[in-house]
Amino acid sequence: MDAVKFIDYTFSYPHSQSPILKNISLTVPMEDFLLLCGTTGSGKTTLLRSIKGEIAPVGKTAGKITILDNLRDSKENIENSIAVGFVSQNPENQIVMDTVWHELAFGLENMGLPTHIIRRRIGETVNFFGIQHWINKKTCELSGGQKQILNLASVMVMQPKILIMDEPTSQLDPIAAKEFLQMVSRLNLELGTTIIISEHRLEDVLPLVSNVAFLENGSLLCCTSPRQFICKLYEQNNEFVKALPCAARIAASLGEQHDFPISVKQCKTWLKGHDNNILPCVDNFSKTVKSKAILSAKGLWFKYNKSNDFVIRDTSLDLYPNTVHSIVGGNGSGKSTLLHLLCGVYKPQRGKVKKSDGVRVGLLSQNCKVLFTCDTVYDELMVSGNQYNYGEAEVEAVIKRLSLSHLKKRHPYDLSGGEMEKTALAKILLLSPKVLLLDEPTKGVDAKSKEELVTIISEERRGGKAVLIVTHDLEFAAKVSDYSSMFFDGGIICSDTGREFFKSNVFYTTGTNRIMRDYSPDCILVEDVKHIE
Repeated sequence: MDAVKFIDYTFSYPHSQSPILKNISLTVPMEDFLLLCGTTGSGKTTLLRSIKGEIAPVGKTAGKITILDNLRDSKENIENSIAVGFVSQNPENQIVMDTVWHELAFGLENMGLPTHIIRRRIGETVNFFGIQHWINKKTCELSGGQKQILNLASVMVMQPKILIMDEPTSQLDPIAAKEFLQMVSRLNLELGTTIIISEHRLEDVLPLVSNVAFLENGSLLCCTSPRQFICKLYEQNNEFVKALPCAARIAASLGEQHDFPISVKQCKTWLKGHDNNILPCVDNFSKTVKSKAILSAKGLWFKYNKSNDFVIRDTSLDLYPNTVHSIVGGNGSGKSTLLHLLCGVYKPQRGKVKKSDGVRVGLLSQNCKVLFTCDTVYDELMVSGNQYNYGEAEVEAVIKRLSLSHLKKRHPYDLSGGEMEKTALAKILLLSPKVLLLDEPTKGVDAKSKEELVTIISEERRGGKAVLIVTHDLEFAAKVSDYSSMFFDGGIICSDTGREFFKSNVFYTTGTNRIMRDYSPDCILVEDVKHIE
């Protein structure tokens, strides 16, 4: 029996000029752990949602989808819809109850199970996922990582045979993301659950999966093992190699063509036979000369209501023109709250935020959907033109700059997660802010779009703007930041120049530095690793 099978499947959204999925033929065997990857907008989310009939997108279809050897929309699969579980990208979107216990019980109660069965299933699920200490907590009090684990537990308590996951770690910090994916791997290894996951963090997920399906422009280019997938990309000189784990890219930069390592451990073993080929990295990073701060926060204290603890505690920060500053840290530590204080959305109970005269602050929120009010991307970008004194020429320029031309007539809610991020950023840039606050700007964004974002941030920096980035993407932070800070327990506990910050860390550093620190400790990014000619 096959878990999922696409048979010459094609799908088009209403009013779309071309199909988003084109003649997909893909078989996923039972007990498989399949990674679905591809560029932003390649159709990954559409394909995943098409598997589960209850959330399948509406549009024109051709071909067939079978689940457990039955047609997806047949009577057998409608009655057995619980066999397919789904975990979405945004943990907030899937939680429906007020407490963790009730959230776990919700699906089981809808299945009509007896009370003693519900309690038994919740008990064993809670123990498996190690969430005993917050079983009675309110769901609104959980961190982002805890909410995503709760989503996974709430699905698995119903014992699905197939688990679909759409970029489940996009909003998790690096440590929480690794723990989450290890938990997913255990479900496959210990329970035999068939898992189909879409993920941009190939660094963490590729060593765990058994097969990789690669989508490009709505077509399935290959479905093969992880090592063969890496070889195919390099053989075809495909741009997607930039998204591969740094272990594979380091080996490729040092001349490997076939036997690519995937994990940090494998790459360290591989390097033992190739360390004579490595040219020591010279750190030529030029420090930014600080001028007068255009936005300053001094001694900020903030809590959401009188009965809660302080979320922000005695925090100070200065932002300078021509400077990119990144903040990293765990989920729930207060990073996003700090951004809302800096732009004036929240008012601190103590301390002050000061900005220079005439300075406009723009915030790209973590939930970019809150910015959308119109029916098309183009209208969305034009909506504030009169208020902020820009017109069609400026809109067309930012559309070209962010590669959004093909999306102008699409509804913002019909975009992929990465495309939404780019559209929201375009809307913020049109306001011409002097201070740019970006909350997880690489969430759901592929490697090519991430490079475009690096270029845009560098251009904004050279244009005299101060850019503050809150991110879980450590490689991105290392690439763009002049300064980096660690946020913990409501405040900034340390700051350093971008490269020095990452060189001294063990967990909050790049995969490249973990691999290379015994050979060339100044290597932070893959491009720092040089081959001796």
